Amino acid sequence: MTRKLYWEGGITESEVEVLYCEKWADRGYRVLLNATPFHPQGGGQPSDAGWIDEAEVFAVEEADGNIIHYTHQEVGSGSAFARVNVDQRQRYSRLHSAGHLIGHALEAFAWRPVKAHHWPGEARVTFKPAGDAQAVDVEAVQNLCEDLIARNLPCKVKVDEKQFRQVGFGELKPYGCGGTHVAETADLQGLQILSANLRKGQLIVQYDIQ
Repeated sequence: MTRKLYWEGGITESEVEVLYCEKWADRGYRVLLNATPFHPQGGGQPSDAGWIDEAEVFAVEEADGNIIHYTHQEVGSGSAFARVNVDQRQRYSRLHSAGHLIGHALEAFAWRPVKAHHWPGEARVTFKPAGDAQAVDVEAVQNLCEDLIARNLPCKVKVDEKQFRQVGFGELKPYGCGGTHVAETADLQGLQILSANLRKGQLIVQYDIQ
């Protein structure tokens, strides 16, 4: 099982051990490390990109507890240095945390988040009514989010003995989550609520962050 360094204080680079590197069809190589700073695609978040030594990592996935890195170049076995594209990681983390913030904001109107997609240019959170759900509009969601951002709530992470991970901000209820996040809600300045539309009984909130 690959050690998830990205769960350990947002690590973005580390000395690692290459356990194997194998040819992957005609698309490059599959690389397994003993530990990794790379977050795999999942939980509504794209995978990190970056480098293992000089080999570019263009995709990352998790399978059976192992995290597989896809590279264009072969990576030699033994010691290596893995580093994540930090600007991209920050972008993905801000989008993911913003999705959580929107979830908290809408719960005040009795809407429960059921699905989220935190990809750049496509970010949205889908809600179902939880009881007597109230009508909301873009301005109401924007104002609630800006209030939470202004309160500068710290990110709090808990991982239990079964490796179930929860992420929350300040006193807000945590959500089960394996993704990467900002350190505090002040890092989410520039959040823009683009739309809030009802479709087949579900509320879909689209957003972006500058």
